[in-house]
Amino acid sequence: MRSRKFFTLAAAAATILALAACAPDGAGTGAPVGGDDAAPIHIGIVYSESGALAAYGEAYKYGFEAGIDHATDGTRTVKGRKLDITYHDDTGDPEKAVSAAKDLIGKGYKILGGTVVSGVALPLAEQAEQNKVLYVSGPAAVDGITGINRYTFRSGRQSLQDVATAGSFIDTKGADVLVYAQANAFGQGNLKAVETVLGAQGARVSSVLVPEDATEFTPSSKKVFDAKADLVFVAWAGATSGAMWQGLDQQGVLDSTTVVTGLGDVSTYGAYGEAAEKVSFLNHYFPGAAGTETEKIMLDAVKAAGGTPDLFTPDGFVAAQMIVHAIAEGGDDVEAMVDALEGYEFEGPKGPTTVRASDHALIQPMYQAKLVKDGDAWTPKLVEKVDGKAVAPAEVASS
Repeated sequence: MRSRKFFTLAAAAATILALAACAPDGAGTGAPVGGDDAAPIHIGIVYSESGALAAYGEAYKYGFEAGIDHATDGTRTVKGRKLDITYHDDTGDPEKAVSAAKDLIGKGYKILGGTVVSGVALPLAEQAEQNKVLYVSGPAAVDGITGINRYTFRSGRQSLQDVATAGSFIDTKGADVLVYAQANAFGQGNLKAVETVLGAQGARVSSVLVPEDATEFTPSSKKVFDAKADLVFVAWAGATSGAMWQGLDQQGVLDSTTVVTGLGDVSTYGAYGEAAEKVSFLNHYFPGAAGTETEKIMLDAVKAAGGTPDLFTPDGFVAAQMIVHAIAEGGDDVEAMVDALEGYEFEGPKGPTTVRASDHALIQPMYQAKLVKDGDAWTPKLVEKVDGKAVAPAEVASS
């Protein structure tokens, strides 16, 4: 097993709720499936249909369905074999996700995909290794998925790519970078990630960490201003976000330096208030960011199906592309499917995409963006595309 690294960033999805999961609906009798050249290929997607991150799950599912249609030219078959895709609600709860995965594996499923929750992806990866099944995780950004084992891949970006994209806004060598975050595991994880990535590039990293229950942000915002950093990286979550941004704006931070944070899904665009136009955003994806033909195919398909393209729509689309390729090359043979994915280069909706053979990191373009006022709403605009190789995470060494 390869070594693990655990870092979490603003865009990382790690909320876990204890809610009831839907019973797996799948191969019916419990008899093994697959193994017959004419039999359907069964694919189990375990994702958040409900729970705190249901909106992420919905975007992923619409993308996955669009990706299956694209990768199979609308036939939903691979080499004459029907793809039987079933969806299972993890509700954001790792125990429910593992239960669903075990049930599917017990029925003979050899391919699993999904989850938007980092705390769910990790135990599913363990199930993949223990049972030697292919697992392609979804938007879960936890870095520990990369290199965790031979059978686990990812279809989205990871937190270290977010941090590297934040560093693309300035020349980090010799620069002063300050992390402004909450004094909890989330904030500490962000600080560690920035130290790891930007510190390695020659930046001097400091921090202002605020108690999680703080409601007054004038003192901490003044500390940030007085630090006179070249770049302020903000990692924040929760209901105090609006007040936090207002505090930074009132203390002049947004006018005095480059302030970077992650641009989330469509529902978050209005959270910054009037400070939005002064903030620089690193971004995994927003609709229209890529400008590729594959992206257009994805957007048109999702809209035609009644969905709204969003932050994690490409993660579903890419997962489908990867799974179809694995089946086309490997059939029912999991080892052959893994071999087919290692080093796989293809045109994803974001552009050139590569599965790094050594540790399964997904190398892909990232974006710099800004928010602009559009009537009463805020709309993302592309500032610059960031080449995937420029923000590739450090390779995870085998152990």
